[in-house]
Amino acid sequence: MSTVEIRTPDGASAGTVELPSAVFDAQANVALLHQVVVAQQAAARQGTHSTKTRGEVSGGGKKPYRQKGTGRARQGSTRAPQFAGGGIVHGPQPRDYTQRTPKKMKAAALRGALSDRARANQVHVVSGLVDGDTPSTKTARKVLESVTQARRVLVVLNRTDEVAWVSVRNLPHVHVIAPDQLNTYDVLVNDDVVFTKDSLDVFLASKAQQGSGSAEGTAVVVDEEASK
Repeated sequence: MSTVEIRTPDGASAGTVELPSAVFDAQANVALLHQVVVAQQAAARQGTHSTKTRGEVSGGGKKPYRQKGTGRARQGSTRAPQFAGGGIVHGPQPRDYTQRTPKKMKAAALRGALSDRARANQVHVVSGLVDGDTPSTKTARKVLESVTQARRVLVVLNRTDEVAWVSVRNLPHVHVIAPDQLNTYDVLVNDDVVFTKDSLDVFLASKAQQGSGSAEGTAVVVDEEASK
């Protein structure tokens, strides 16, 4: 297990947390990561593109000119594909781009992505982003800057932590998601991953329920300071 220091909003240390090896020290399969990311991007496509064939384009019912005697090739309609304004041959039609990706592959890819970030010391844990019940983007920004200087940061927050959500949602370099939304693409497209302590507990608990690791591997242990 790797150990990460927990930082508080005022910049102090609140102990350490151990990242389970089952989730944060797995072997990264590059081909698997690529397949899962491509599938995720494909699923995000709307697939509403549509073109009309010559049978669907309006007009063109009249023969443009007589069959013989003009010296030109015979034509039966101005809506044929070779005419401007004509139909499209083999053009895109509405379709579903979704690719079937087994849950175990998605889980393995996510573990590989998180492990890659953890091995590079790009996974951080904070006790919270804002103290109190008043949102503060300035405070949240300072907390994030105290743990990472990355250009793109992925912040994982509980859905119930409304104060933190409101505090960071306007930061242009921050992408916020809930623990159950954590995915391979967002981990890879961002430089650093910042968990709150509560969101990390929720994420690891869900992994334990899915059977992605042993109970020992998914337990989070916090070492509080002796003075506390």
